[in-house]
Amino acid sequence: MLRKRIYAALNAVKLLPWVDDNKIAAIGFCFGGLCVLDLARSGADIRGVVSFHGLLAAAENISNNQIKARILALHGHDDPMGPPEQVLAFQDELTKAGADWQMYIYGNTVHAFTNPIANDPSFGTVYQPDADRRSWIAMKNFLEEVFSD
Repeated sequence: MLRKRIYAALNAVKLLPWVDDNKIAAIGFCFGGLCVLDLARSGADIRGVVSFHGLLAAAENISNNQIKARILALHGHDDPMGPPEQVLAFQDELTKAGADWQMYIYGNTVHAFTNPIANDPSFGTVYQPDADRRSWIAMKNFLEEVFSD
């Protein structure tokens, strides 16, 4: 169901008259980060995806499609929703899939680091202004690169 919805969104974007179908990327935060990663995992023919503190584990029903989109994952090292062993599994998954990927890990940073109202240390969601600023710069640089080809 999730894949159908994300593909419906992608198809809706492609119908917009001002959209160049050859220059589409997707970004997502938290669950949206998982959505854009799954879009890439599905083999969608888009330029790139950017996941901000996204959930990293792949859905069990995603087959081993060729990943065409470049991937940028922006992640807090201390994110309880994506611990280091899950980060390593994610990196191994993308490497085995032959994906063009990169990942920035922000130290002393938990989940929701881009959300200025996140302030629940017991849940593992705290705004981190340095990681927020750095991740935005990383995204802008990534998109500049993927759209320059």
